[in-house]
Formats: sequence, structure tokens, C-alpha cells
Amino acid sequence: MSAKSITSHDVAKLAGVARSTVSHVLNGSNSVSLSEETRRKVQEAALALGYKPNSAALMLRKGTTKTVGFLATEAKSLAVDGYIPLLFAGVGEVLRRGGYHLLLETFDPAQKGNPYAGLVLSRRIDGLLVLSPDPQDAELRALIESGFPAVMIGSTGLPGEVSVSTRIGTSMAQAVDHVVSLGHRRIGCIPFSPAGFPASDARTGMLAALLADRGLGLDADAVEHAEFSAESGHAAARALLARRPDLTAVFAGNDTIALGAIGGAAAEGRAVPGDLSVVGFDDLPFAAHMHPALSTIRQDAMAQGRQAAEALTRLLSGTAPETRSHVSESTFIARGSTGPA
Repeated sequence: MSAKSITSHDVAKLAGVARSTVSHVLNGSNSVSLSEETRRKVQEAALALGYKPNSAALMLRKGTTKTVGFLATEAKSLAVDGYIPLLFAGVGEVLRRGGYHLLLETFDPAQKGNPYAGLVLSRRIDGLLVLSPDPQDAELRALIESGFPAVMIGSTGLPGEVSVSTRIGTSMAQAVDHVVSLGHRRIGCIPFSPAGFPASDARTGMLAALLADRGLGLDADAVEHAEFSAESGHAAARALLARRPDLTAVFAGNDTIALGAIGGAAAEGRAVPGDLSVVGFDDLPFAAHMHPALSTIRQDAMAQGRQAAEALTRLLSGTAPETRSHVSESTFIARGSTGPA
């Protein structure tokens, strides 16, 4: 069945509801009472079939939305991660110039169903930005393949996506070489999230590979996962150093975790950098002003936000982005939190 021939009747048949129900759900009507389960079925059926309500009719009834969705795939990170507000500010700067509103949404792990369908079909957004997309997310894959205007901040690796990301291989290698050159051989890691979060797992995997290339290992018991906040970084550092007191250097998943880890090390009687070297990631504004100043990998969050928003506004205007995959460089900055083993 071609996308052009799909009608609301097809959506109704797949969802097992009346055609009028499809109209109420996809037009965002509250004139009748419908269960969340019914709304979910209709949204998922419409997305699966690639059905798009008649845009001209919607414009006549409601006007253009001029609203862009920003979907953070981990709700907890919003309250504690210093990178996201900078990213959000860059996005907002560009969208305001284009006259767009910005709708912030997060995943609710307890909620069943397709989170993209609700945003795309029910809330009438014109386009979507997805932060830290999961390459294994089947619903996200369907959204990308549907052709809906969407930009990934990060990458799924799917051929049809438009994405902005940061190349970290060279800067991570520089950070590892810096630590190794200082004589460190027993090295640990505190990822910024529980295992299973793609962006965090990728950084940990890259660290392990870089250490292996240099004849060093990242032992399983030298990894202690945090959970996005500085407090969790503090607790993870204490647990890690209690279990592996021989470690002389730790790579933190981001600067927020590094901030907590330095405090956790102090609580375990370990001075930084005298007893323990710590490396962060992001170069958040506070990193250069900590005591000691944090050695970290710099990526420009506001610039990345601007790039993502500019790519999306081009899609919304019907203009192809300058590139479907915009990759920025990162840089390792050596400061006072790293010293000789």
C-alpha cells in the first residue's frame, strides 16, 4: 500500500476502532472521551502505516503549529546534567529567530506504547529533536523512515537520519595518552549512567579499547556506574575506591560525575591529583574553576544545539540540510586534576 493511498479508514481498520475515533485522536479533539489505550492504538497505527492527516485541512482548522519538540531520552538527566541546559539554549536561540516554539518532553519508562506517535500525531509538532537516540529503538527507526522532519542529537547510524554529533575518538586518545604518560597503569571508570544507555556505553567502550591498544586493561571491577547526578558520582567514587584502592586514575563519564567523584575521593582520604587523577568530559563552564581545575574533553554544547536547530528548520522549510550528518570535533584540555601516578 503506497503512502499516498493510505486513508483514515486504513488506520481505523488496523487500530480496530471507528473512523470517527481516528479523526478525534489525530485532530487532537477533546470533544469525546477516549481512553489512553485507544489513543495509543490509533497513534501507533497511523505511524506504522505512514498516514499523515491532510495538512491543508489541518491548517485551515488550526493554523500551523510553529512548534518543535525536544525529546530527552532520559528524564533523570534533565535535573542534574549541566550539558543539557547549554544544548537547549543553543536550540532555543535558533528557533526563536525562526518564530518557533519549543516543547520539551522526556521518556517515561513506565508508560507503554510509542512515545514518538504521541508527539508527532497528537500534539501537532512540526518537527522533532531527539537527544541521545537509541540505535535499537524500533519506534524511532519507524519515525525516521516515515520521513517526518526529525534531527538526532547523537546518531542511530540509520541511513535516512539527519544528525549532529561530536567526534570523540581523537580527543579520548589524547586524554588516555596524557594519563598514561603520567605513569598511570591502574585506571578506573565511572560512566555517567547505568549500563544500557547508548551514549554512556559508547564512551566506556571507547575507553576500554584505547587502553587495550596501549597494553592496559579496564577491569570489570574497575567500573562503577553512576546515575547522571554529582551525588551519584560521589557515591560511585567511594564504592569504586573502596573496592579498588590501587587505582591511581579515574575517567568520569562527564564533568558532573567528575565533580562528585572528586568529592567522593576526598571522603575516602584520596587527594586529587596527589593520590588520584580524574578526567571529565564536556568542559562545562564550572570545569576550569574547580579546585583543582578539571582535565576534561571539550565539546561545545551550545554550538551543537544551534546546529541541530538549524538543520531542523531547513527540513521544515523544505530545504535539504547542508549535510545529513554534521560532526563536530572535540578537544582534550589538560588541567590540574591530573598528575603523576
